[in-house]
Amino acid sequence: MSDALLTAYGAVLLDLDGTVYHGSRGIPGAAEVIGEIREHGTAVRFVTNNASKSPAEVAAHLSGLGIPTEPVEVATSAGAAARLLGERLEPGADVLVVGTESLADEVRAAGLRPVREAGPGVAAVVQGHSPHTAWPDLAEACVALRAGALWVASNVDATLPTERGQLPGNGSMVAVLRTATGLEPLVAGKPAAPLLLAAAEAGGTSGAVVVGDRLDTDIAGATAAGLDALVVLTGVATPASLLAAIPAERPRYLAADLGGLRREADELAIGPRPDWQVKADGGRLVVTGSGTDPVDLLRALCATAWETGHTTCTPGDTQARAALDELGLL
Repeated sequence: MSDALLTAYGAVLLDLDGTVYHGSRGIPGAAEVIGEIREHGTAVRFVTNNASKSPAEVAAHLSGLGIPTEPVEVATSAGAAARLLGERLEPGADVLVVGTESLADEVRAAGLRPVREAGPGVAAVVQGHSPHTAWPDLAEACVALRAGALWVASNVDATLPTERGQLPGNGSMVAVLRTATGLEPLVAGKPAAPLLLAAAEAGGTSGAVVVGDRLDTDIAGATAAGLDALVVLTGVATPASLLAAIPAERPRYLAADLGGLRREADELAIGPRPDWQVKADGGRLVVTGSGTDPVDLLRALCATAWETGHTTCTPGDTQARAALDELGLL
């Protein structure tokens, strides 16, 4: 692995759901790649926007999937939110918690006092995902925010991936309070920078690569933090969404899965590829070539699409047609 992508970075910051696992199922090959990263001596940090579980719970879940993990290797948006609060509030200040007890524990660890009801002494509201959040919880937060409390959201993900599909995430609950108060929270998790910067610092380096499956959180977060990013196609991102990505959501590297970390950086970089030719013609991307790897074609397609704004693809030969069909772009 001496020439692999990971050798260029001091730490690999891994998203979880859609990158390392799908709910209770590990993504094939992920455990082996993470083991190789560690053997190489590169720091691994698992970075999640999910504020409902503690680092110890996340580490236990990963360990159960064959990825031995210590809590110190896990960075959650709950922890990042608590750090934001600790930087802005006096020690011992009351913080109204909308979320799980794990979030309350993070607030407590930051030297603050978690409470569940609005009152004259509440200095801030912190909001993280909990499947049990209900109207009374939001009502208490609304009262505190209208009274001038600082508002910190662990993340603003509109949906949460589950084994039943995409369900309402913390961002949907944040939207309720945004509508009710007209206010905007400070955001700790991806795509804001604090969570990823804290994870890179915990990995002992400012030179880290972010690996994830969502353009609007993982890749946008890397951009906000000034870090390089590798997007994988094991979760939310699709070839079509990559072609249409806005500048803030464009990764430097692209791979089918975490196995890409074994390959050289130049092989994974978005840009022209020797076995594929992509030309913009009449508002379309015309593809020809002799390549056998559709993902390699996608790297070339993204480079031209981002330069020209064209996202419709047309095959110029049989080889290109097969590759575009496999990518779902026909």
